[in-house]
Amino acid sequence: MKTVQKRSFLALAVGTGLGLGMLTGNCFSQEKYPIKTVTLIVPQAAGGANDAIARVIAQKLSEASGQTFLVDNRPGAGGNVGTALSAKAKPDGYTLLVNADSAQVINPALYQKTGFDPLKDFDPVAPLAKAGYVLVANPSFAANNVAELISLAKAKPGDYAIASAGNGTMNHLIIEMVQKAADIKLQHIPYKGAAGAATDVVGGQVPLSVQSMPSSIAFIRSGKLKVLGVVNEKRLASLPDAPTIGETIKGFGATPWYGMFAPAGTPKAVNAWLQMEIARVLDDNDTKEKLATVGCEPFKGNSEVLGALVRDDLVRWAKIVKDSGAKVD
Repeated sequence: MKTVQKRSFLALAVGTGLGLGMLTGNCFSQEKYPIKTVTLIVPQAAGGANDAIARVIAQKLSEASGQTFLVDNRPGAGGNVGTALSAKAKPDGYTLLVNADSAQVINPALYQKTGFDPLKDFDPVAPLAKAGYVLVANPSFAANNVAELISLAKAKPGDYAIASAGNGTMNHLIIEMVQKAADIKLQHIPYKGAAGAATDVVGGQVPLSVQSMPSSIAFIRSGKLKVLGVVNEKRLASLPDAPTIGETIKGFGATPWYGMFAPAGTPKAVNAWLQMEIARVLDDNDTKEKLATVGCEPFKGNSEVLGALVRDDLVRWAKIVKDSGAKVD
């Protein structure tokens, strides 16, 4: 190892209050991290928001470290499968979790058993990004906005199908929120991932869907999907003319976030290195441009910011789930 590399990592450890003792023995025996491939488990299918964000981050961390950061999609049970798998991984920094808030803080309220504890099983590393979500329709669908959809749905309760990325996903929960807020009934069609749902709406097999911008932006720009409303609290920079659902249904809105977590007990020096590099990655103009192309924006913060967000959102979403009546067996 070059002397400058050793000093840099030792300085990081001292600067974060770890001291030299934390770099030896059982806590952390290596002076440089990473020294081999790092797996980023993504508990959602390829093609969705979390997958797109993880791949941008993985590429940049690979470039920064000289080691491969490999995205490993492990979808299933609304994100529970991959999240639970990450919780059981060896806490050495070589298996990390890039998760959506839906799996990390909403699933505990949706499922009786998730296979993980969102607080005890993970050390928060850093938030990564925020993504836009939209209510979209096939271009031939009669409604062109949320108000028109509500009128149609009230006239024919349960007649209109709406696709999601799967039971218990953010898409599904937003659909439940829309139905409750608008006092309408739609026919929920769960898919195994966002890509399949979007494709079938484009093809006309299903008229409606809630989609993340990463999984739908190409279809929107090509005119193969039309936006009825933006789920987020504010209008999206990438769709400035598209009104939010909250502009029709007062008080409605949600802005999904994505973050990186490590198995509980991962060395603090590893966590500190990841936080430092992620901050640099999110400041990089190329990263910002790549995230923007899929309708996302950087979300900067450290482990304390992410930890507080998880704790607060566990309470917030538990109430929303209870009020919506959404449950997944």
